[in-house]
Amino acid sequence: MKKTPVFLDSLVTDMLRLRAICPFSWRVFQFRPISCEPLIIQMNKCTDEEQIFDFIERNKAILSEKQVGCAFDMLWKLQKQKTSLLKNFEDVRDHPQFLTLHNLATNKFKLMNDDTLVNVLHITQQFAGESHDPLVEALVTEAWRRLERFDIKLLSEFSSCLADQRLYFSPLMGKIADIVHRNLETTQDLSSLSVLMVNISSLISRHFQQQLVNKTELLFDTIDSSEVDVATRITRFLRNIKYCYQPLLEKCNNVFLSNVDQLDLDSISKILRLYKFLQFNSFEFIMMAKKKLTEMIPLCNHPASFVKLFVTLGPIAGPEEKKQLKSTLLLMSEDLTGEQALAVLRAMEDMESRNSHLIKRVTSVLHKHLDSYKPLELLKITQALTFLHFQRKEFSAKLRESLLSYLKISFIPTEVSFLVYAISLLPSPHLDEVGISRIEAVLPQCDLNNLSSFATSVLRWIQCDHMYLDSITGKQLKLLQKLDHYGRQRLQHSNSLDLLWEELKSVRGKTFPESLLEETIATLQHFVDEINYINVVEIASFISNTDYLSTLLLDRIASVTVQQIEKIHPFTILAIILPFSTLNYDPPQRDEFFGTCVQHLNSYLGILDPLMLVYLGFSLATLQYFPEDLLKSIFNIEFLSRLDSQLESIGVMNGAQQQIYKMLAEVLGGINCVKASVLTPYYHTVDFECILDKRKKPLPYGSHNTALGQLPEMPWEPNTEIVGSRLPPGAERIALEFLDSKSFCRNIPHMKGKSAMKKRHLEILGYRVIQISQFEWNSMALSTKDARMDYLRERIFGEVKS
Repeated sequence: MKKTPVFLDSLVTDMLRLRAICPFSWRVFQFRPISCEPLIIQMNKCTDEEQIFDFIERNKAILSEKQVGCAFDMLWKLQKQKTSLLKNFEDVRDHPQFLTLHNLATNKFKLMNDDTLVNVLHITQQFAGESHDPLVEALVTEAWRRLERFDIKLLSEFSSCLADQRLYFSPLMGKIADIVHRNLETTQDLSSLSVLMVNISSLISRHFQQQLVNKTELLFDTIDSSEVDVATRITRFLRNIKYCYQPLLEKCNNVFLSNVDQLDLDSISKILRLYKFLQFNSFEFIMMAKKKLTEMIPLCNHPASFVKLFVTLGPIAGPEEKKQLKSTLLLMSEDLTGEQALAVLRAMEDMESRNSHLIKRVTSVLHKHLDSYKPLELLKITQALTFLHFQRKEFSAKLRESLLSYLKISFIPTEVSFLVYAISLLPSPHLDEVGISRIEAVLPQCDLNNLSSFATSVLRWIQCDHMYLDSITGKQLKLLQKLDHYGRQRLQHSNSLDLLWEELKSVRGKTFPESLLEETIATLQHFVDEINYINVVEIASFISNTDYLSTLLLDRIASVTVQQIEKIHPFTILAIILPFSTLNYDPPQRDEFFGTCVQHLNSYLGILDPLMLVYLGFSLATLQYFPEDLLKSIFNIEFLSRLDSQLESIGVMNGAQQQIYKMLAEVLGGINCVKASVLTPYYHTVDFECILDKRKKPLPYGSHNTALGQLPEMPWEPNTEIVGSRLPPGAERIALEFLDSKSFCRNIPHMKGKSAMKKRHLEILGYRVIQISQFEWNSMALSTKDARMDYLRERIFGEVKS
């Protein structure tokens, strides 16, 4: 029998002494191999999960914290190499040796360096099956303890781990935001900063948001032009803070355009969704995306990929592409999941597609899954089906039942407002006492957006639900009073324009209740001196959407624009001009204001989106301002060819117009003496037209007279006398226009710019224009048919009944 060498006896004795003296050191370093590199090299040679698990089983007793981290890393790399259909997270997670690795990480995480710790956290979350994995909790706690020493790259990776757990509003995310704020001045890594910006965007102040935007602008030119991910994250950040900041969006858009060949379906889909939310228009990107997506139609033969293609391409596709998309989707419709059916329905809403066969197929899938949808998804279903005019009693009844069941248990104000609004869109939109009490319970927690949504819903009940009018209107009116009270209370508690705007920027101005709107404008006027180049575009857009004429606010907008024009991005000029055009208002310094705006924009006219340029020209024309450079940019062949693919036209006649049409036929002596929906040169549509001879007798039209509500094939066909042709001497052409409430400001009976400009144009074409106001037509003075007939005779013939 061989004797143990003396040096080994001595070594064991020394180790035992060391263990007795330093038990902690012994625990840390026991059985640690002299070098861990050979084991890591062995792991790196593994080509599948089974080889890694065999390796773990053989070496679990001696694996160090670094080797444990390496094993996690190898498992994750193998998953990333697979397509989505081949990924096998569950198989890996359920393997016995994965549990062994999990336990090893639990025992050794405190020994891991910072990079390994955060990497293991990220990978563990990807494989985690339980909502509360003890290892994830332990790793997050340890990372929190080390947080201050993380560099920006590691901090960004850790923030993404928290985002994966939906911890956007956690104290830990707040701590990360504080670290970013303290180190922002010295930060130079835009890639990592863009990750952090997205993850902390929910809890940072408006001032900090602006600091991040400014820092991003400074660093943007330091990144490579191929950094699509960075540009996408920056756009996501702007979406999250609801800030359509043109300079940054233009830079991001240039990155997308220069890398369009590398963009896949997922990337294009994401970018277009972000642009839609931010209302950012890029004609070039849409055209490139459309071409690339159209090429994908024959390649997407799986429901999941084809639905994504349908949703992304559908709203921007041409007629042929839309037809191809719908026919292919019909063949796949039976294989759609509930989530895919909802995505298709919303895309059809965006496409304004009322294909009855496809709607029927999609709603049958929705019906099967109706119990699994969440409140917001139920709202989207209701809105889409309402827009698409889908009516089926059985489906509506089940949809209403699902909405009411959620309403009874919901206590989150935004969620309750979603549910109530969705119910108000359905037939018989009344709510019982339980529903009304649920609204009342959340009112103290509601912001202005919630209160506005509730008020819109309650008004819809009162207008539509006649069956329940006697029993429930009193309660609804009391609820309106409470909504008004809480809205005024929130407005009065606003102590700065920034805080007020945080609530207002989500409010849809056109549906804002009258009483709240008036108080809101008064509050904005109180903060009028706080309007500056940073918020002037947002305030102008809000006023445009409210149709409320406040000369004080508009004068301040004009003044700020003139004084701070160099700090305002040229592409936002249209939004600034729009409220003046919409509300038909000239500020005191009219020529200076419009001149400054146009001069600031002149050097960008060649690269503006075609529709934006046309809208700009139209808006200035309503104000009778015609800058030469702008007109030259619009009226040239190259520009008109770009515009051609974006043109749209609509023609509709409402119930009040049909009533006037029939009365006009009686007043003028027959249906052949009046034309409806006349399309004039320069594409103005006149509600009604008639011709009187010199004795003020109506002249009949020929058999070509346009049917009610239809447009002629060509403006003013050859058989119709046109302005400038040989009308009988002294004859005149009359245009009668019915002006509904949308033609006037909401707070005063002041005609808006579009209607005023149309009247001017029609007069230039030779018409005598008679504009009939809805307020006048529906007044007590014209409450009978005879009174209305007399009114029409007076306006057309100048006859006054004695």
